[in-house]
Amino acid sequence: MQDGIHSMLPRENMSESVRKYWDFVQRKPDAPVYLTEFGYYSMDKWIREEGLRSEEELNALCRFDAPAVWTLGGLGSCEAEFVPQFEEKVLQDMGDYELVQDFAGRHVKYFKGRRSGFMPEYANHPVKDQKTWEENCKWRMNPHTPERLSTLNSYLDQHIAHAKQGFVMQQYLVGGYMYLRSLMGPEDLLYMFYDDPKLIDDCMETWFRLADSVLDFHQQHVSLDFILLDEDICYKNGSLISPEMIRRHLLPYYQQLMENCRRRQLDPLRPVHYYIGSDGFFDPVIPLYREAGMNMLGPFEAAAGCDVVRTGQEYPDLLISGGLDKREMAKGKDAIDRMVDRILPVMRARGGYIPTCDHGVPEEVSLKDYIYLRKRLEEFGT
Repeated sequence: MQDGIHSMLPRENMSESVRKYWDFVQRKPDAPVYLTEFGYYSMDKWIREEGLRSEEELNALCRFDAPAVWTLGGLGSCEAEFVPQFEEKVLQDMGDYELVQDFAGRHVKYFKGRRSGFMPEYANHPVKDQKTWEENCKWRMNPHTPERLSTLNSYLDQHIAHAKQGFVMQQYLVGGYMYLRSLMGPEDLLYMFYDDPKLIDDCMETWFRLADSVLDFHQQHVSLDFILLDEDICYKNGSLISPEMIRRHLLPYYQQLMENCRRRQLDPLRPVHYYIGSDGFFDPVIPLYREAGMNMLGPFEAAAGCDVVRTGQEYPDLLISGGLDKREMAKGKDAIDRMVDRILPVMRARGGYIPTCDHGVPEEVSLKDYIYLRKRLEEFGT
Protein backbone atom coordinates (compact mmCIF):
# COMPACT_ATOMS: atom_id res chain seq x y z
CA MET A 1 0.00 0.00 0.00
CA GLN A 2 1.94 3.05 -1.29
CA ASP A 3 0.28 5.58 0.97
CA GLY A 4 3.35 7.39 2.35
CA ILE A 5 2.89 5.63 5.69
CA HIS A 6 3.13 1.88 5.16
CA SER A 7 5.35 2.33 2.10
CA MET A 8 6.78 5.22 0.13
CA LEU A 9 4.45 7.33 -1.99
CA PRO A 10 5.18 6.86 -5.70
CA ARG A 11 7.58 9.53 -6.90
CA GLU A 12 5.17 10.76 -9.57
CA ASN A 13 2.63 11.53 -6.83
CA MET A 14 5.05 13.78 -4.92
CA SER A 15 5.40 17.54 -5.39
CA GLU A 16 8.54 18.82 -7.15
CA SER A 17 10.02 20.13 -3.90
CA VAL A 18 9.43 16.83 -2.10
CA ARG A 19 11.12 14.96 -4.96
CA LYS A 20 14.12 17.30 -4.70
CA TYR A 21 14.39 16.67 -0.98
CA TRP A 22 14.20 12.91 -1.42
CA ASP A 23 17.03 13.19 -3.96
CA PHE A 24 19.04 14.86 -1.19
CA VAL A 25 18.15 12.12 1.30
CA GLN A 26 19.19 9.45 -1.21
CA ARG A 27 22.46 11.35 -1.93
CA LYS A 28 21.78 11.48 -5.64
CA PRO A 29 24.88 12.90 -7.40
CA ASP A 30 24.37 16.00 -9.56
CA ALA A 31 20.73 16.35 -8.54
CA PRO A 32 19.40 19.92 -8.18
CA VAL A 33 20.04 21.09 -4.64
CA TYR A 34 17.09 21.85 -2.38
CA LEU A 35 16.92 25.62 -1.78
CA THR A 36 16.07 26.76 1.74
CA GLU A 37 17.59 28.72 4.63
CA PHE A 38 18.52 27.89 8.22
CA GLY A 39 17.12 31.11 9.70
CA TYR A 40 17.68 34.83 10.23
CA TYR A 41 18.84 37.35 12.80
CA SER A 42 18.74 39.97 10.05
CA MET A 43 15.03 40.04 9.26
CA ASP A 44 14.07 42.98 11.50
CA LYS A 45 16.89 45.12 10.11
CA TRP A 46 16.06 44.25 6.51
CA ILE A 47 12.45 45.26 7.09
CA ARG A 48 13.30 48.34 9.16
CA GLU A 49 16.14 49.74 7.05
CA GLU A 50 16.41 48.00 3.67
CA GLY A 51 12.89 48.02 2.26
CA LEU A 52 11.88 44.38 2.73
CA ARG A 53 8.18 44.10 3.47
CA SER A 54 7.95 40.58 4.92
CA GLU A 55 9.62 37.20 5.16
CA GLU A 56 7.10 35.97 2.59
CA GLU A 57 8.43 38.57 0.13
CA LEU A 58 11.98 37.36 0.81
CA ASN A 59 10.95 33.76 0.12
CA ALA A 60 9.59 34.83 -3.26
CA LEU A 61 12.65 36.92 -4.12
CA CYS A 62 14.98 34.05 -3.25
CA ARG A 63 12.87 31.41 -5.04
CA PHE A 64 13.08 28.98 -2.15
CA ASP A 65 11.69 25.52 -2.73
CA ALA A 66 8.31 24.78 -1.20
CA PRO A 67 8.40 22.95 2.15
CA ALA A 68 9.23 19.25 1.84
CA VAL A 69 9.83 18.28 5.48
CA TRP A 70 7.06 17.95 8.03
CA THR A 71 8.33 18.28 11.59
CA LEU A 72 6.64 16.51 14.49
CA GLY A 73 6.94 18.15 17.89
CA GLY A 74 6.12 17.33 21.47
CA LEU A 75 9.72 16.79 22.58
CA GLY A 76 11.16 20.25 23.07
CA SER A 77 13.79 22.08 21.06
CA CYS A 78 16.38 23.87 23.18
CA GLU A 79 14.67 22.87 26.42
CA ALA A 80 12.76 19.97 27.91
CA GLU A 81 9.11 19.58 26.92
CA PHE A 82 7.56 20.39 30.30
CA VAL A 83 3.84 19.80 30.83
CA PRO A 84 2.83 21.99 32.50
CA GLN A 85 5.38 24.65 31.73
CA PHE A 86 6.62 26.99 34.44
CA GLU A 87 4.67 30.18 34.95
CA GLU A 88 6.29 33.03 33.05
CA LYS A 89 6.55 36.03 35.36
CA VAL A 90 8.65 39.10 36.07
CA LEU A 91 10.78 38.55 39.16
CA GLN A 92 12.57 41.90 39.34
CA ASP A 93 12.43 45.31 37.64
CA MET A 94 16.00 46.34 36.78
CA GLY A 95 15.43 49.66 35.01
CA ASP A 96 16.13 49.05 31.33
CA TYR A 97 16.05 45.31 32.03
CA GLU A 98 13.85 42.84 33.86
CA LEU A 99 14.55 39.48 35.44
CA VAL A 100 11.98 36.95 34.26
CA GLN A 101 11.17 33.34 35.07
CA ASP A 102 10.71 31.69 31.67
CA PHE A 103 8.63 28.68 30.65
CA ALA A 104 11.55 26.33 31.39
CA GLY A 105 12.04 27.59 34.95
CA ARG A 106 15.15 29.64 34.22
CA HIS A 107 15.70 33.16 35.49
CA VAL A 108 16.57 35.29 32.47
CA LYS A 109 17.67 38.91 32.11
CA TYR A 110 15.83 40.54 29.20
CA PHE A 111 15.61 44.01 27.73
CA LYS A 112 12.38 45.46 29.09
CA GLY A 113 9.61 44.84 26.57
CA ARG A 114 11.75 42.63 24.34
CA ARG A 115 12.11 38.86 24.71
CA SER A 116 13.79 37.77 21.48
CA GLY A 117 16.33 38.74 18.81
CA PHE A 118 19.37 38.67 21.10
CA MET A 119 21.34 36.25 23.25
CA PRO A 120 19.62 36.04 26.66
CA GLU A 121 21.56 36.24 29.92
CA TYR A 122 20.66 33.43 32.32
CA ALA A 123 20.90 34.12 36.04
CA ASN A 124 19.58 30.84 37.43
CA HIS A 125 18.41 27.35 36.44
CA PRO A 126 15.83 25.10 38.10
CA VAL A 127 17.96 22.02 38.93
CA LYS A 128 20.63 22.19 41.62
CA ASP A 129 20.46 18.67 43.05
CA GLN A 130 18.22 15.60 43.26
CA LYS A 131 15.69 17.41 45.44
CA THR A 132 15.20 20.38 43.10
CA TRP A 133 15.15 18.05 40.08
CA GLU A 134 12.25 16.08 41.53
CA GLU A 135 10.38 19.07 42.94
CA ASN A 136 10.77 21.42 39.96
CA CYS A 137 11.15 19.37 36.81
CA LYS A 138 10.94 15.58 36.82
CA TRP A 139 7.18 15.41 37.34
CA ARG A 140 6.68 17.82 34.41
CA MET A 141 8.11 15.15 32.07
CA ASN A 142 5.51 12.48 32.76
CA PRO A 143 4.70 11.01 29.32
CA HIS A 144 1.15 10.08 30.21
CA THR A 145 -0.55 13.19 31.57
CA PRO A 146 -3.93 13.94 29.94
CA GLU A 147 -2.76 17.41 28.87
CA ARG A 148 0.26 16.03 27.03
CA LEU A 149 -1.74 13.30 25.31
CA SER A 150 -4.42 15.80 24.30
CA THR A 151 -1.80 18.05 22.68
CA LEU A 152 -0.25 15.14 20.78
CA ASN A 153 -3.66 14.06 19.52
CA SER A 154 -4.52 17.57 18.35
CA TYR A 155 -1.75 17.47 15.70
CA LEU A 156 -2.30 13.90 14.56
CA ASP A 157 -4.49 14.63 11.53
CA GLN A 158 -1.86 17.07 10.19
CA HIS A 159 0.90 14.50 10.58
CA ILE A 160 -1.06 11.85 8.72
CA ALA A 161 -2.07 14.24 5.93
CA HIS A 162 1.53 15.29 5.26
CA ALA A 163 2.78 11.72 5.36
CA LYS A 164 0.22 10.83 2.70
CA GLN A 165 1.60 13.64 0.52
CA GLY A 166 5.04 12.05 0.64
CA PHE A 167 6.63 14.64 2.92
CA VAL A 168 9.86 13.74 4.68
CA MET A 169 8.69 13.09 8.25
CA GLN A 170 11.04 14.43 10.91
CA GLN A 171 10.75 14.14 14.68
CA TYR A 172 12.41 17.09 16.41
CA LEU A 173 13.64 16.77 19.99
CA VAL A 174 16.03 18.42 22.36
CA GLY A 175 19.33 16.55 22.45
CA GLY A 176 20.70 15.19 25.71
CA TYR A 177 23.42 17.78 26.24
CA MET A 178 21.18 20.75 25.37
CA TYR A 179 18.47 19.35 27.64
CA LEU A 180 20.81 18.93 30.59
CA ARG A 181 22.21 22.43 30.03
CA SER A 182 18.71 23.91 30.12
CA LEU A 183 18.09 22.21 33.48
CA MET A 184 21.35 23.10 35.22
CA GLY A 185 23.13 25.81 33.26
CA PRO A 186 26.30 25.36 31.20
CA GLU A 187 28.81 25.75 34.01
CA ASP A 188 27.01 23.86 36.78
CA LEU A 189 26.34 21.00 34.37
CA LEU A 190 30.07 20.47 33.80
CA TYR A 191 30.61 20.10 37.54
CA MET A 192 27.57 17.84 37.88
CA PHE A 193 29.06 15.22 35.52
CA TYR A 194 31.72 14.71 38.22
CA ASP A 195 29.87 15.62 41.40
CA ASP A 196 26.58 13.77 40.89
CA PRO A 197 26.59 11.42 37.87
CA LYS A 198 23.57 9.59 39.31
CA LEU A 199 21.54 12.78 38.93
CA ILE A 200 22.68 13.03 35.31
CA ASP A 201 21.56 9.43 34.79
CA ASP A 202 18.16 10.11 36.33
CA CYS A 203 17.68 13.16 34.12
CA MET A 204 18.67 11.22 30.99
CA GLU A 205 16.50 8.21 31.85
CA THR A 206 13.57 10.62 32.24
CA TRP A 207 14.46 12.22 28.88
CA PHE A 208 14.53 8.79 27.27
CA ARG A 209 11.20 7.63 28.71
CA LEU A 210 9.44 10.77 27.46
CA ALA A 211 11.11 10.68 24.03
CA ASP A 212 10.41 7.00 23.52
CA SER A 213 6.78 7.38 24.57
CA VAL A 214 6.09 10.30 22.19
CA LEU A 215 7.89 8.56 19.33
CA ASP A 216 5.89 5.41 20.01
CA PHE A 217 2.68 7.45 19.84
CA HIS A 218 3.67 9.06 16.53
CA GLN A 219 4.89 5.80 15.02
CA GLN A 220 1.54 4.16 15.56
CA HIS A 221 0.26 6.50 12.84
CA VAL A 222 3.15 7.49 10.53
CA SER A 223 6.58 6.25 9.49
CA LEU A 224 9.51 8.53 10.34
CA ASP A 225 12.48 9.48 8.17
CA PHE A 226 14.58 11.62 10.51
CA ILE A 227 15.18 11.96 14.22
CA LEU A 228 16.67 15.45 14.67
CA LEU A 229 18.43 15.98 17.98
CA ASP A 230 19.24 19.63 18.66
CA GLU A 231 22.46 19.08 20.58
CA ASP A 232 24.74 22.17 20.53
CA ILE A 233 27.49 20.23 22.26
CA CYS A 234 30.48 21.96 20.63
CA TYR A 235 32.19 25.34 20.68
CA LYS A 236 35.05 26.72 18.58
CA ASN A 237 37.64 24.23 19.86
CA GLY A 238 35.54 21.08 19.91
CA SER A 239 33.22 19.27 22.29
CA LEU A 240 32.22 20.89 25.58
CA ILE A 241 32.43 17.51 27.33
CA SER A 242 34.84 14.64 26.86
CA PRO A 243 34.28 11.67 24.54
CA GLU A 244 34.11 9.51 27.66
CA MET A 245 31.24 11.59 29.04
CA ILE A 246 29.42 11.41 25.71
CA ARG A 247 29.79 7.62 25.67
CA ARG A 248 28.73 7.28 29.29
CA HIS A 249 25.84 9.73 29.56
CA LEU A 250 24.40 10.32 26.08
CA LEU A 251 25.07 7.64 23.49
CA PRO A 252 23.42 4.66 25.26
CA TYR A 253 20.12 6.55 25.35
CA TYR A 254 20.46 7.64 21.72
CA GLN A 255 21.28 4.13 20.55
CA GLN A 256 18.32 2.61 22.38
CA LEU A 257 15.98 5.30 21.11
CA MET A 258 17.06 4.73 17.51
CA GLU A 259 16.82 0.95 17.90
CA ASN A 260 13.27 1.27 19.21
CA CYS A 261 12.32 3.70 16.40
CA ARG A 262 13.58 1.41 13.68
CA ARG A 263 11.81 -1.57 15.18
CA ARG A 264 8.47 0.29 15.32
CA GLN A 265 8.37 1.56 11.73
CA LEU A 266 5.05 0.92 10.00
CA ASP A 267 7.07 0.80 6.78
CA PRO A 268 9.76 -1.78 7.66
CA LEU A 269 11.82 -0.91 4.57
CA ARG A 270 12.07 2.78 5.46
CA PRO A 271 15.34 3.80 7.14
CA VAL A 272 15.32 6.24 10.06
CA HIS A 273 18.08 8.82 9.73
CA TYR A 274 19.80 10.17 12.81
CA TYR A 275 20.41 13.93 12.41
CA ILE A 276 22.53 15.93 14.87
CA GLY A 277 22.37 19.72 14.97
CA SER A 278 25.28 21.40 16.73
CA ASP A 279 27.16 24.67 16.51
CA GLY A 280 30.92 24.81 17.00
CA PHE A 281 33.73 22.59 15.77
CA PHE A 282 32.13 19.15 15.54
CA ASP A 283 34.89 17.32 13.64
CA PRO A 284 36.53 15.67 16.69
CA VAL A 285 33.32 13.91 17.72
CA ILE A 286 31.99 12.95 14.28
CA PRO A 287 33.46 9.41 14.58
CA LEU A 288 31.87 9.02 18.02
CA TYR A 289 28.40 10.04 16.87
CA ARG A 290 28.81 7.94 13.74
CA GLU A 291 29.24 4.92 16.00
CA ALA A 292 25.83 5.77 17.44
CA GLY A 293 24.33 5.87 13.94
CA MET A 294 24.47 9.57 12.99
CA ASN A 295 24.09 10.02 9.24
CA MET A 296 23.17 13.73 8.94
CA LEU A 297 24.91 16.75 10.42
CA GLY A 298 24.48 20.54 10.37
CA PRO A 299 24.92 23.51 10.36
CA PHE A 300 28.76 23.34 9.96
CA GLU A 301 29.84 26.61 11.56
CA ALA A 302 32.68 27.90 9.38
CA ALA A 303 34.01 30.34 11.99
CA ALA A 304 34.68 27.34 14.24
CA GLY A 305 36.67 25.55 11.53
CA CYS A 306 33.99 23.33 10.00
CA ASP A 307 34.21 22.73 6.25
CA VAL A 308 31.48 20.92 4.34
CA VAL A 309 33.83 20.06 1.46
CA ARG A 310 36.41 18.47 3.73
CA THR A 311 33.84 16.55 5.77
CA GLY A 312 31.89 15.56 2.66
CA GLN A 313 35.01 13.98 1.19
CA GLU A 314 35.93 12.23 4.44
CA TYR A 315 32.40 10.87 4.99
CA PRO A 316 30.83 10.36 1.54
CA ASP A 317 27.62 8.86 2.92
CA LEU A 318 26.97 11.67 5.43
CA LEU A 319 24.04 13.98 4.69
CA ILE A 320 25.16 17.58 5.18
CA SER A 321 23.29 20.85 5.67
CA GLY A 322 24.74 24.33 6.18
CA GLY A 323 28.34 25.46 5.85
CA LEU A 324 27.92 28.81 4.03
CA ASP A 325 30.11 31.22 5.99
CA LYS A 326 28.10 34.16 7.35
CA ARG A 327 31.30 36.25 7.45
CA GLU A 328 31.84 35.81 3.71
CA MET A 329 28.22 36.73 3.01
CA ALA A 330 28.88 40.10 4.69
CA LYS A 331 31.89 40.91 2.47
CA GLY A 332 30.03 41.39 -0.79
CA LYS A 333 29.71 39.78 -4.20
CA ASP A 334 33.33 38.79 -4.81
CA ALA A 335 33.58 36.93 -1.50
CA ILE A 336 30.21 35.29 -2.10
CA ASP A 337 31.34 34.14 -5.55
CA ARG A 338 34.53 32.61 -4.16
CA MET A 339 32.60 30.75 -1.46
CA VAL A 340 29.89 29.46 -3.79
CA ASP A 341 32.37 28.41 -6.48
CA ARG A 342 34.49 26.51 -3.95
CA ILE A 343 31.62 24.62 -2.30
CA LEU A 344 28.65 24.13 -4.59
CA PRO A 345 30.14 22.39 -7.67
CA VAL A 346 31.89 19.83 -5.47
CA MET A 347 28.96 19.22 -3.16
CA ARG A 348 26.31 19.05 -5.87
CA ALA A 349 28.43 16.47 -7.74
CA ARG A 350 28.74 14.52 -4.48
CA GLY A 351 25.04 14.68 -3.59
CA GLY A 352 23.49 14.77 -0.14
CA TYR A 353 24.04 18.49 0.50
CA ILE A 354 21.70 21.40 1.30
CA PRO A 355 23.41 24.83 1.23
CA THR A 356 22.36 27.20 4.00
CA CYS A 357 24.02 29.75 6.23
CA ASP A 358 26.10 28.11 8.96
CA HIS A 359 23.61 29.56 11.45
CA GLY A 360 21.07 32.36 11.33
CA VAL A 361 21.95 35.06 8.79
CA PRO A 362 23.30 38.00 10.87
CA GLU A 363 22.52 41.71 10.56
CA GLU A 364 25.97 42.35 9.05
CA VAL A 365 24.74 40.74 5.82
CA SER A 366 22.92 43.26 3.64
CA LEU A 367 19.66 42.31 1.96
CA LYS A 368 21.22 43.10 -1.43
CA ASP A 369 24.15 40.74 -0.85
CA TYR A 370 21.93 38.02 0.56
CA ILE A 371 19.69 38.10 -2.51
CA TYR A 372 22.82 37.91 -4.67
CA LEU A 373 23.90 34.79 -2.76
CA ARG A 374 20.52 33.18 -3.34
CA LYS A 375 20.67 33.98 -7.06
CA ARG A 376 24.02 32.20 -7.23
CA LEU A 377 22.59 29.20 -5.40
CA GLU A 378 19.70 29.04 -7.87
CA GLU A 379 22.26 27.98 -10.49
CA PHE A 380 22.66 24.71 -8.57
CA GLY A 381 18.97 24.27 -7.70
CA THR A 382 17.71 23.44 -11.20
